[in-house]
Amino acid sequence: MIRLVKIILVVFVGLQGLFYFVSNVVNFEYALLAVGEVLSQRDSTIYQNLIVPPITNPLITKAALISIMTGELLVGLISFKGAFDLFAVRQASADIFNSAKKYAILGCAMALIVWFGFFTVIGTALLQMWQGQVGAGSFEGAFIYLGTSAFVMIFVNQPDV
Repeated sequence: MIRLVKIILVVFVGLQGLFYFVSNVVNFEYALLAVGEVLSQRDSTIYQNLIVPPITNPLITKAALISIMTGELLVGLISFKGAFDLFAVRQASADIFNSAKKYAILGCAMALIVWFGFFTVIGTALLQMWQGQVGAGSFEGAFIYLGTSAFVMIFVNQPDV
C-alpha cells in the first residue's frame, strides 16, 4: 500500500511539472511578460539598491523563460520515468524497490532546482521579486511547489521494508 502511495505522489510531482510547462506553452506571451516584469525589477521600490541591474533584454528574458519551462518539463519527464520504474517493481523485494527510486528522487530534486533554485534563490533573493505583485505571487506558488516536492522526495526516499 505504501509503495502505491509513493508511486502516486511521484506521478503528482510529474503532473505538476508538466501542467506548468503546458500552461507556459499555451500562455507563452503572458509568461514572457511575467518573467520580464521580474527581470526588469520595476516593482523593486522597497529595496532600491539592487544587487543586479534591471534586465530588459528580450533575448535574456526569453532565455530565462525557456530555462524555467525546460526545468518544468524535466520535472514531469523524470518523475514519470521514476513512477514507471517504481510501478514496474512494486511487487518485488524491498531491495529491488529501493534501488528503483533513482529517477523518482531525481524528478523531485529537479522540482527543487526549478522552484527553489530558479524562483526562490534567483528570483526572490537575487532579483527581489517579492517586492512586486507578479513576483510575490510567483514566489508564493513556487514555495508551495518546492515544499510539496521536498516532502514527496523525503517520503519516497524512506527505505521500504
